[in-house]
Amino acid sequence: MNTRHLRRVAVAVSAAALLPLALTACSGDSDTSSDAGADKAASSAPAKETESAATMDEPFGPGCASVPKEGAGSFKGMAQDPVATAASNNPALSTLVAAVKQAGLVDTLNSAENITVFAPTNDAFAKIPKADLDKLLANKAELTKVLTAHVVGEKLTPKQLEKGSFDTLAKTKLTTAGSGEEYTVNDSSKVVCGNVPTANATVYIVDTVLMPAA
Repeated sequence: MNTRHLRRVAVAVSAAALLPLALTACSGDSDTSSDAGADKAASSAPAKETESAATMDEPFGPGCASVPKEGAGSFKGMAQDPVATAASNNPALSTLVAAVKQAGLVDTLNSAENITVFAPTNDAFAKIPKADLDKLLANKAELTKVLTAHVVGEKLTPKQLEKGSFDTLAKTKLTTAGSGEEYTVNDSSKVVCGNVPTANATVYIVDTVLMPAA
């Protein structure tokens, strides 16, 4: 009886001694798994930030959907040409291009460096009564003033448009306001496709012609 009793005590003592070691091992595995999960989450976070930063310099706005996906009129194609040439390859800007040619500003715009052009769409020109538009197109001096009132002598980022006031080539003031992907120019014209790169300019396509004050 004594021998059996001693054996039982020895087994119980051994089990008690091994239990903390087993618990420690389990705890270590859990910590390792937890650390691995945290490391994985941490490593994925910078990737999202990088992706977000990469998209900040891309064109934005609902009007960008109408830009051709390929060819000279695509974003990639426009980036290769100076601004007047690039605009001529965009079907939505054909009225603007005709006006620029009428005013003799093609070479002026193409040779300028680091400018921003607020480019009215065909629909923007269509808002002007036909008689008034015909009169404007026939007056080269007035047409030049109107067109150059859409041009700022520096490249503007979307961030600068949040609350901006800029001098134009027509010696007029151009104001901007907004955030994200929604911006207004001169309190009347909305950017429908912004931050479009060309070889010498940044283009913001707008839905209303900017008429300078008389």
